[in-house]
Amino acid sequence: MANFGSSDTPKPNVDPELQDFLMAENERARLSAQIHEFTDICWDRCVEKPSNKLDSRTETCLANCVNRFVDTSLLITQRFAQSLQKSQGM
Repeated sequence: MANFGSSDTPKPNVDPELQDFLMAENERARLSAQIHEFTDICWDRCVEKPSNKLDSRTETCLANCVNRFVDTSLLITQRFAQSLQKSQGM
């Protein structure tokens, strides 16, 4: 009988390229989730009642909210790039 759950079973080597790809895909998924989260946050925070036009207050609020999102996204992207460079430099 085979022992499928045994810890004695050797684990296959994982291709470093595959690891990098999976890490990048995970980061993209996190960024996508953040986009959806910030969209919901900005909408709830800035749009009181939807209409055909945005008033100046709503437009300013949305612009500020989006700018905060862009700044945050850039920071996350820069940190990810730094950590990727560090891991490739090892």
